Amino acid sequence: MNAGPRSRAVRRRDTEHRLTHDVDVWVASASADGTPYLVPLSFYWDGETLLMATLAASPTGRNLAACRTTRLALGPTRDVTVIDGDVEVLESDGPPRQQVERFAARTGFDPRAQTTPYSWFRVTPRRVQAWREADELAGRDLMRDGRWLG
Repeated sequence: MNAGPRSRAVRRRDTEHRLTHDVDVWVASASADGTPYLVPLSFYWDGETLLMATLAASPTGRNLAACRTTRLALGPTRDVTVIDGDVEVLESDGPPRQQVERFAARTGFDPRAQTTPYSWFRVTPRRVQAWREADELAGRDLMRDGRWLG
């Protein structure tokens, strides 16, 4: 039973909890010819950005590196958080060792232990939306232009 729409403050708190505690996120990308890809990737949230890794040769890795934008989705369809973000490719050695250690500890996966090359990506949210039911659609924006709304 729906108790009515949550306030923006409650939705932001719920979203930050999900970013801090969820392990996987749906990552949407597209190739140069527009072929869509949607895959789950593990992530680490540092309070401002999401750190992810995927096979360097995968369609998602190539798309993120080429396009430099993505749409992410957390949670079930009846309690979703959608994040549009800018993608930074972390070249050469990837992120600092301490961030990789946090990523591995949180996700239970360490790309450094793999024999195939992985690419690292940092996603900075530009827009964040969260809603559960139709009654929350009107106030779904939590962040615009990289800034949390009041």
